[in-house]
Amino acid sequence: MTSHPHVVALASGRRTAPAGGGRATAIDKQPVDWFEVREPGPKHGGLGSGVVGDEIGNPRHHGGSLQAVYAYPREDQEFWAQQIGRPIRPGGFGENITTVGVEMTHALVGELWRVGEVVLRVEGPRVPCRTFATHMGEPRWVRRFTEEGRTGAYLSVVTPGVVHTGAEVVVERPGHDIDVLLLFRAFSGDLTAARRVVEAEPVHPETRAELAETLRRRGA
Repeated sequence: MTSHPHVVALASGRRTAPAGGGRATAIDKQPVDWFEVREPGPKHGGLGSGVVGDEIGNPRHHGGSLQAVYAYPREDQEFWAQQIGRPIRPGGFGENITTVGVEMTHALVGELWRVGEVVLRVEGPRVPCRTFATHMGEPRWVRRFTEEGRTGAYLSVVTPGVVHTGAEVVVERPGHDIDVLLLFRAFSGDLTAARRVVEAEPVHPETRAELAETLRRRGA
């Protein structure tokens, strides 16, 4: 196996209804050898996923430019497999790109990933939801995932193109310390983290505005 940071698996999904009923979801991603990525436009009224052929279950909360592509490190899936006592296949967290050798929890906001002809930009964390918990079927999953902070990263598309399994990931890190974990703590109610994020230039204005509103509501 190659030792440099690389894409170990790719996955894409279609909306399907859960076995027990309820809202259709596309979290059950299936492996593919390659896919095309694009700029999907706004969350509301845009194309949804940044991966061509991939679908979004709930466009109110998922998809759009700042959540165009979801990546998760294989190393963290192996950690969770040990925690829950069963294997997790690549794509098993609903991610489009599964990596090896790419730091993600402490990836910096605005960090660029060059994957072949494609350039992706780190935007922020995945915030766990009920759909994710149902998909995993593990007790207290949202709380456990939140406490651990291994969220993976949502990416925007800077340069569209085709991504292939096995492609090397070349990371360009900016010169600041605002990372994915800090954003996640801010979204999870840490007001000190939220204040840091709101004041941080590299964070997308939409994200800063959302957290500024949270601070306003909470009188912080």
